[in-house]
Amino acid sequence: MLQESSSNSLFAFETLESNVRSYSRSFPVVFRKAAGAILEDENGCEFIDFLSGASVLNYGHNDPYILNDAVEYLKSNGIIHALDMATSAKREFMEYFDEIILRQRGLAYKFQFAGPTGANAVEAALKLARKATGRHSIISFTNGYHGVSLGALAVTGNRYCRDAAGLPAGGAVFMPYDGYWGAGKDTSEYLDRVLADASSGVDLPAAIILETIQGEGGINPASKDWLQSLERLCRKSGILLIVDDIQAGCGRTGDFFSFEFADIRPDIVLLSKSLSGCGLPLSLLLLKPELDLWRPGEHSGTFRGNSLALVTGTAALQKYWTNETLSNEVIESGLIMTERLREVAQNNRDLNLSVRGRGMMLGLDCSTGKLAKKIVRQAFEDGLVVERCGAEDQVIKFLPPLNIDRQTLQRGLDILDRAVHARA
Repeated sequence: MLQESSSNSLFAFETLESNVRSYSRSFPVVFRKAAGAILEDENGCEFIDFLSGASVLNYGHNDPYILNDAVEYLKSNGIIHALDMATSAKREFMEYFDEIILRQRGLAYKFQFAGPTGANAVEAALKLARKATGRHSIISFTNGYHGVSLGALAVTGNRYCRDAAGLPAGGAVFMPYDGYWGAGKDTSEYLDRVLADASSGVDLPAAIILETIQGEGGINPASKDWLQSLERLCRKSGILLIVDDIQAGCGRTGDFFSFEFADIRPDIVLLSKSLSGCGLPLSLLLLKPELDLWRPGEHSGTFRGNSLALVTGTAALQKYWTNETLSNEVIESGLIMTERLREVAQNNRDLNLSVRGRGMMLGLDCSTGKLAKKIVRQAFEDGLVVERCGAEDQVIKFLPPLNIDRQTLQRGLDILDRAVHARA
């Protein structure tokens, strides 16, 4: 017989689930339902969600329009699993994405469905880059995060994650990200110099992989000039440029792709997280046609191209990306958030807080992980879900739903403000 208390407590999770769980430790309640930007636990307590599934839920929880298409598809006996067979759901998604997203931006990419996670897309991209160039090395950047499967882990900088692998990660060289040496120092010049020097010890890589805003690494945004310098370097040296837009893409910065502001054209773009629109697993590589060098079945995966996720992904494109409404809202909400967070920092000068990011992907650097932990814990007690990131978990990361209403956004920021004041 089940213990009476187990249905409304964390007992089952603490006794049955692996120690590897993390979010249930940070937010120790049992959630049961959600709508928009609001989570509700089993006791009926509500929480404003500034985490959004680590940017999986850019359109909030359970968007009615998106879920309606999913329900209708299920009722129609639509195919749920199809390996990589041709289905009407996949065709519709690709055609809409090509028309609404790619053509509108003058982009021409082929689709490769990896699955089901972002790390799967990273693995496929690294493998393809090596196949296409005949070179083995990959350049990644300090504080970069691309996943924890072995290939993706090799281009992830976090030591805590890397130590769990049990063997040395290989095939990657790390270079300083934009701003790593401080303001006014262009680290792309260093990379250019190293690659040009035949005695630097750094071989010409197959690819450079980067996030335009480092998420788990601490909300570190790259500048337009730095990104353009890297693209020029790649073109000059025959290096493939891979942009990991798994967390920063799908509208998080205002544009659909986070690299649009820099006017660059990556060779490979990686998408996942909010691609399905509602939290279903879906992972995708966009690759330049000349790079499509795979032989049939050379790279595979049982759950690539989740049909139900393709249906909801199409619905998200139809609802949010046929006009500029959402993009404009993201820019406006991002400005509101930035201004308010700067006020928080200004009103607490003794804490040495700082704000950075773009769009609705922002971070409040608390200098120490201890302080950030206190603030996040207090915020949760007061009804706000927000997480930490950075090398020492010293940055509070803000990823509210892109379509959050202004009143709820301000309520969440009010809670954060009070939590900072209550830090002692």
